[in-house]
Amino acid sequence: MYKVVVVEDEDLIRNGLICSIPWAELGCTVVGQGRNGIEGIEQIKQHNPDIVIADINMPIMDGLEMLRQTNTDYCYSAIILSGYSKFDYAKTAMEYGSVRYLLKPIKRAEIYEAIEEAKEQCNIRRAWLELKKNKQKLQSFSIQPNPPSGSVTNPVVQAMLDYAEKHYQDKVTLQKVAEELNYSISYLNKNFKKEMEITFIDYLNRLRIQKAMDLIKEGKYPLQDISWLCGIGEYKYFNIVFKKYIGCSPKDYINKIKEWTK
Repeated sequence: MYKVVVVEDEDLIRNGLICSIPWAELGCTVVGQGRNGIEGIEQIKQHNPDIVIADINMPIMDGLEMLRQTNTDYCYSAIILSGYSKFDYAKTAMEYGSVRYLLKPIKRAEIYEAIEEAKEQCNIRRAWLELKKNKQKLQSFSIQPNPPSGSVTNPVVQAMLDYAEKHYQDKVTLQKVAEELNYSISYLNKNFKKEMEITFIDYLNRLRIQKAMDLIKEGKYPLQDISWLCGIGEYKYFNIVFKKYIGCSPKDYINKIKEWTK
């Protein structure tokens, strides 16, 4: 079961999230709740949750400050709720490990999708922790997903995968992919999600981190160069994305490799 903490100052929204979502069916259980960032920190320290759902604007302490104070020491996936579509808010939320930034009023489909994405991040972190116990699995550890059917059957999706493999070092957007393949963004999104069960952007990020891990194992390049070679760019952002998908920083990953290969 995935442990969930909900931090929201509006009682109606907080209780709605806790009571209206079939958590057990999603493999989750709500272990704590809070009305502000201070209470949220207490709940995170007490329960060490897998997923934290938090509002940004709360009294005493806002959600972003709560994430800032706990994100390093407690490895969880955050889903941020907000009534404001400010880019700076979303950017900061991503820097502190948020997997989704959802605008109020919250749509049921969006919160379900965000929960599934958060669970998948938890699975990757758990796999990494398991690796620490089994050195033999290090070389085969991969975060690149395969289609549930075992092979790609949709030629459009295969074309998207080929595009990602060819252009992962470049600045890739769905708009560019749509223009290259001559399909609408919505059509590409629908087909890719159906075949791969994740979004194209999520797949692209995993591909880039996998490339980074391969380059780290080679030991030929400094991390600052690897961040650009894998297509993520600025090292600070690379560090954030790497930790989001692997559960540790690139430097910690390097240290573990050195430790295991002694």
